[in-house]
Amino acid sequence: MLALVKKPRIEISLHGENVEEVIEWIKKKFDVSILTSGKMDSVAIEETDFWKEMQSNRVGNLLAGARLKAGFTQAQVAKKLGVRQNMVSDYERGKRRLSPSMAKRLAKALKINIDRIS
Repeated sequence: MLALVKKPRIEISLHGENVEEVIEWIKKKFDVSILTSGKMDSVAIEETDFWKEMQSNRVGNLLAGARLKAGFTQAQVAKKLGVRQNMVSDYERGKRRLSPSMAKRLAKALKINIDRIS
């Protein structure tokens, strides 16, 4: 059985007896998605809830990833852009649509190619 704990991001492969019992114990503390079970060895990533969730806010997730990789907080990026921190948060959560001009400003602030967040 392949299970995914969403936050913190942990992937677990379990085999043997009492696998369901172990999963139930983990579910008491974490949000768990079962990626495969039974005789199925694998599943296409595009079919997982994790993938669908990531794709639903693709630009925001790419932006958050680029910001974290650059080592900046939302507040630091906001300061560089001259906007409020909650605006950066809204972009990352998909609550605000990223305009082409803001995408350019963010790419420049994060020192990345604009194609990475668009």
